[in-house]
Amino acid sequence: METNSTVKSGDDPVRELVPRLGKKAYQHQGLARRRAWLQERTGVRLEHVGLSSIDPGSMRGNIENPIGAAQIPIGVAGPLMVRGEQARGTFYVPMATTEGALIRSYERGMVTLTRAGGVEAVVTASQNQISPSFFFSSAVQAAAFGNWLQQNLDSIRQQAEETTRHGKLLQLECRVYGRQAIVNFGFDTGDAQGMNMIVKATDHACRWIAEHYPVESLHLFSGMCSEKRASGFVLSRGKGKWATANALLPDSLVRAYLGCSAQQLYEVWHATVVGHLAAHAVGYSGQLANGLAAIFIATGQDVANVANASAGLTDFHLTQGGIRVSVTLPALEIATVGGGTGLATQKECLQLLDCLGSGKSTKLAEIIAAALLGGEISMGAAIASGEFATAHERYGRNRPEEEESKV
Repeated sequence: METNSTVKSGDDPVRELVPRLGKKAYQHQGLARRRAWLQERTGVRLEHVGLSSIDPGSMRGNIENPIGAAQIPIGVAGPLMVRGEQARGTFYVPMATTEGALIRSYERGMVTLTRAGGVEAVVTASQNQISPSFFFSSAVQAAAFGNWLQQNLDSIRQQAEETTRHGKLLQLECRVYGRQAIVNFGFDTGDAQGMNMIVKATDHACRWIAEHYPVESLHLFSGMCSEKRASGFVLSRGKGKWATANALLPDSLVRAYLGCSAQQLYEVWHATVVGHLAAHAVGYSGQLANGLAAIFIATGQDVANVANASAGLTDFHLTQGGIRVSVTLPALEIATVGGGTGLATQKECLQLLDCLGSGKSTKLAEIIAAALLGGEISMGAAIASGEFATAHERYGRNRPEEEESKV
């Protein structure tokens, strides 16, 4: 068996995997000791990893075995005019990325939308999901369990909400598959992303259910809720915020700012819808994942939720003299409190949008939906005008200065 060449002979790699630092684990001294230990074992200098303005104490609850921070460039795209129910005004959207041309693309779309009078945005639902499985000896018993759940919904709600001040159990949906009953618990999680919150609440409720109903066995996760996975479930059922943004673009503005006609933009949408169908894609979009990842990193969201949040729908519709464009995000799991939103740089980025703290998550969802719409029209226009490759060549290559003159 091959061994890791960076591990010194005679060491026990499991026992020595991480130095025990106790109370110093989340202090500058503790992080420095851990980096020194890692540098000694691997021979790799961690000079830049250790350069961070983040207070190590604020990392507790966000990361284990900290050694520093990853520094990702942050840019800003805008102006973006939003006419939402809570997000009203002009915004400059922080985006963290290492992909050249991304922010330039989003900015071009945002400027076009703003010139057209802004983006209408609305959040129509807010409910996070978790779906445990319960097993019985027969399908008949599993079906009877579903009826019992509805009869005892108030008691189950009481048990779930005993564990949280902010989470509210809104509904239960029981689906029977043979002897297995998958129960979808739907929670209002306030301004938190809330997955840890509802896991704890659902676990407590499931233990009470097992004490009051003859369940053979149960598992807290069935996979149906599609946490951090794209699926038809999140596309139709939703997960987190259900946000929609739309705008009407006159053909003259499309030509002036996007370099193509409304007709050409629509034709790209139509052609790529066919491609999505051929690929059996979940949802339809140009680059929703691009914008989501960049905004998520900048504002302290759980980046892995890009997997489900990018399962959205972009729609273009020709009108007399222009084109109506929209983006719908059925599974936008975001937060303005808790998690990574309390870290220093992420907090500042949320403050740029006036979206830090309680009562701000709907506003943030409206801004995100509007910003992503800018990216969708910009990418479609780049394909329609034949500029997609040249734009990436101009903005997206990290090369020495002496190479610039050759391009």
